Amino acid sequence: MKKFSIFILALSFALILSACGTSTDKSEGDKESKKLRVVTDAAYAPFEYMDKGEIVGFDVDFLKAVAKEAGYEYELVHVAFEPLLLEVKDKTADIGISAITINDERKQTYDFSVPYFLSTNKILVPEGSDIKNAADLKDKVVAVQSSTTGQEAVEKLLGKNNKNIKKFENTNLAIMELTSNGADAVVADNTVVEEYAKNNPDKKLIVIEDKGSFEPEYYGLAFPKDSKLKADFDKAINTLYDNGTYAKIYQEWFKSEPDTEDLKTQQKK
Repeated sequence: MKKFSIFILALSFALILSACGTSTDKSEGDKESKKLRVVTDAAYAPFEYMDKGEIVGFDVDFLKAVAKEAGYEYELVHVAFEPLLLEVKDKTADIGISAITINDERKQTYDFSVPYFLSTNKILVPEGSDIKNAADLKDKVVAVQSSTTGQEAVEKLLGKNNKNIKKFENTNLAIMELTSNGADAVVADNTVVEEYAKNNPDKKLIVIEDKGSFEPEYYGLAFPKDSKLKADFDKAINTLYDNGTYAKIYQEWFKSEPDTEDLKTQQKK
C-alpha cells in the first residue's frame, strides 16, 4: 500500500508538472497556435499566379518571408479579387495580399501594413496602335480589372459610367479581351502588363507609360480594421528591408534593385 501510494503521488506530481509545461508552451507559442487565413487572387502574374496547381509569385515569396520573421503560420487561399476584399472586411480572412494598392478610400475599410512595393498603372496596346498616352484613350474601348486602381484611373479619364470601360474579374481576362480585338487597350499595374508583353512576344503588344496621368502607387498587406497583426507584420517588413531579405526576393523576380529607401520614406507620410 505504501509503495503504491508513493507511486501514485509521484505520478500525480509528474502530471502536474507536465500540465504546467503544456500551459507555458501554449502561452509562449500563441502565434503558432493559430494558422492565419491569407487570401489572394492568384491570377496576377508575376505577383501571384497558379503554376501546376500551386500559388507562386513575388507576393507569395514575400509573404513567406515576412510571416516567418513575424512568427506566424498561415494558409494561403486563392479567391477572386472582390471576394478577397470582402473576406478581409468581414474578418473571415486575417490578411489579404494581392498587389493591393494603399489609398485613402480603402483605408476607411481596411488597415494596411507599411508599403512593400512601388507600382504605377500603364497602358497595354497592340503594336501600331494610335494610342500614345492616357489622353488618347478617349473614345476608345478600355479593358480593366474590376475594383482596381486601374479601373479608377480609367474612370477619371473617361467618366465613371462610360460604356467604353469593360470590367473583368481579373487582368488576364482583360488582356484576352484586348488580344481578341474586343478592346483597344488595357490599363493595369506596370509590372503585370510589362511581364505579359515580354513573355508573349507573339501577341505583339507594347506598354505605354504616362507619368503625368498615372501617379505612383504602393502595395500593402490588407488587414481587417483594428487588427492586432499589423504591428507584428510592420516590424517584420522593416526587418526584411534592413537585413537584405526583401532585396534578395525582389532581385529574384524582377532582376533589379528595389528602392527600399523610398518604401521606408512612405512610412513617414
